[in-house]
Amino acid sequence: MTIALALALAAQTLRISVPYGLAALGGVFSERSGVVNIALEGILLNGAFFAVVGTWATGSPAVGVATAVAGGLATAALHALATVAWKGDQIISGLAINIMAYGFTRAGLRVLFESASNSERIPSPGSGPLAHLPGAGSPLGAVLTDPLFLAALALLALSVVFLTRTGLGLALRTAGEHPEAAHSAGFSVARLRWLGVLASGLCGGLGGAWLAFEQHSFTDQMSGGRGYIALAAMIVGKWHPLGAAAACLLFGAAETLQIRLQGAAIPTQLTQSLPFVLTIVVLVVWVGRSVAPAAVGKPYDPEGES
Repeated sequence: MTIALALALAAQTLRISVPYGLAALGGVFSERSGVVNIALEGILLNGAFFAVVGTWATGSPAVGVATAVAGGLATAALHALATVAWKGDQIISGLAINIMAYGFTRAGLRVLFESASNSERIPSPGSGPLAHLPGAGSPLGAVLTDPLFLAALALLALSVVFLTRTGLGLALRTAGEHPEAAHSAGFSVARLRWLGVLASGLCGGLGGAWLAFEQHSFTDQMSGGRGYIALAAMIVGKWHPLGAAAACLLFGAAETLQIRLQGAAIPTQLTQSLPFVLTIVVLVVWVGRSVAPAAVGKPYDPEGES
């Protein structure tokens, strides 16, 4: 393998891994606070849709990123409303939101773009202030200097610090492990869980923006199961931001391999299933080694808490 090919594969792996990583990071926040978030798929999809709508309507990719985050937050807020405020079943709520996102975005395509499959093309944010650096024009350099990629790295670092080095981060983790202890310490478990779910919306919305700008458009169901694979990465990463990010790189590498194998004498159906087969295999091997937060998926309703 030549150095140029290795660098190209690394660039493609990073590009594919970013939406996985952002969604998985959002899952860490949500589940660490005690809320199962299968709605990551819908958050990614709505984030991508609103990124395109915002950019198409204004011509500004920056506005597109902002509307993507807003769309992700709104979707996450719906999940938090159903599961934290109304204490509904978290699995059912997540699945319902995903189905709703499929229908909502398809209807939006018809109304705004008169198409059932794809939107008009939009410009990408570009390389930003680092475009002048040596190597920024190469495939790998273009990824490493991309403003959204740098934002994802910063978000990952801040998440590690927040969850492991701050009092509020410790309280959020306690809400997912021992909500009674968080309540006894004077924290509102409901507010902590809202914070965790909304953080998943912010991260997932950015992941959706990455998808939209990578394809320069929105296509029907373009999330393509990434939210579910991100959940698997979160579990493999033991509900830790760095572990989840490493698992997402593994899944991104598998998808890169799948793309590279499409021209080989291998059935297309087999190559396309590679990332999902890997997800199942890794989960089977790893699931016994990962311990979920003790109170995840369990509603908490002490008397008097608001």
